[in-house]
Amino acid sequence: MISSRAFAGRRYAVLGLARSGLATVEALVASGAGVTAWDDREEARDDAMALGADIGNPLEIDLIGFAGVVVSPGVPLNRHPIAAHAREAHVPVIGDVELFAEARGDLPPHRVVGITGTNGKSTVTALITHMLESAGVPTLMGGNIGLPILTREPLPEGGVYVLELSSYQIDLSHSLACDVAVLTNLTPDHLDRYDGFAGYAASKARLFGLQHQDQVAIVAVDDDPSKMIASRINHRLHRVSAKDIDPVDQMRWPALQGPHNAQNAVCAIAVCRVLGLNDEQIERGLATYKSLPHRMELVGEVAGVRWFNDSKATNAASAAPALAAFPPAPDQRLHWIAGGQAKGDGLGACRPWFGHIKRAYLIGEAMAPFAAEIGDALPVDLAGDMATAVAHAAAAAQPGDIVLLSPACASFDQFRDYEQRGDVFRGLVRMLGA
Repeated sequence: MISSRAFAGRRYAVLGLARSGLATVEALVASGAGVTAWDDREEARDDAMALGADIGNPLEIDLIGFAGVVVSPGVPLNRHPIAAHAREAHVPVIGDVELFAEARGDLPPHRVVGITGTNGKSTVTALITHMLESAGVPTLMGGNIGLPILTREPLPEGGVYVLELSSYQIDLSHSLACDVAVLTNLTPDHLDRYDGFAGYAASKARLFGLQHQDQVAIVAVDDDPSKMIASRINHRLHRVSAKDIDPVDQMRWPALQGPHNAQNAVCAIAVCRVLGLNDEQIERGLATYKSLPHRMELVGEVAGVRWFNDSKATNAASAAPALAAFPPAPDQRLHWIAGGQAKGDGLGACRPWFGHIKRAYLIGEAMAPFAAEIGDALPVDLAGDMATAVAHAAAAAQPGDIVLLSPACASFDQFRDYEQRGDVFRGLVRMLGA
């Protein structure tokens, strides 16, 4: 695990003992820190106690003298009482990524890449990791993706930590100075946690404010809010755009099709050039990359029809690039499965790409409102649930067609999370080919 002498002799409170919370307890105790931990679940408290933590609710104890209160990024600081309680004691509320930042001085010489943005950050993180690994660079992926960062073994000298960073994780960081920081794009999201879109954008922009003058910022300037953030950066800045990618080049990268993946690729290319990869190493990484699960993941081809799982597209802005990736060739070939628990933003971002769609198969709570919004723009099948949508799409699709699950909705009306939704879709597709 990653531990540090910086924590020795200090006391921390840890609120929430899921996977990252327990990893935090273990790393802090191993570093010689005192830890008071809490979770509403008794078995989680028992696990923390077995690691050497004291048990106590940070909301009910005197926090004066604590070095920090470590919370999960899922804790809404704008309305959770821990924020005010910690503020009264002049104690920072932090996350495990901040602890990693504070531990960096005890790690072998390395570099850190931080990637944020509304969409694409998971793909960019995984793509950079793959490109570095394929070039022989010791690399570790963490943050909002993969295993908790503190559970990982430190990289050897010359290694690169590649961190996907949500706005929540940035909010909980105070000393994370990334050697390379990336913004993929910016559209409204998570507005229940911020004072409007401006507050959300300011959270993303903080990643660059934490950098030092000699560190590098990379911003994809394909949207106006990202352009505005770029205009305010006064250290080393690389502006990039999806338009920088030659479509002929992109055809050589099977898992990186569509305009959104052009943006993902240009961000990753810029990072890898800053880190010293040559053109041959970059091209090899792009050509051999395989999609993350639930992000434009090709899950199978049955009777000449390709099936893509894009369950991670939980809003219309995320689904729109997936629709854009499959233009008519020469006729519409795209069967779109959409719906679930709508986030209130409607399908406006998807409408420019309705001309790509042969038929839409709608499911979940959003079925009726989405059908009303689509109107006569394209044929609609009121499937209701995933199994019905897959069956109807399989019956209608012709060889050369595409069936795309890109829901433009959260999943919680019918599934535990977007991952379960994608897993169910994948399983149904595999049954078609059995």
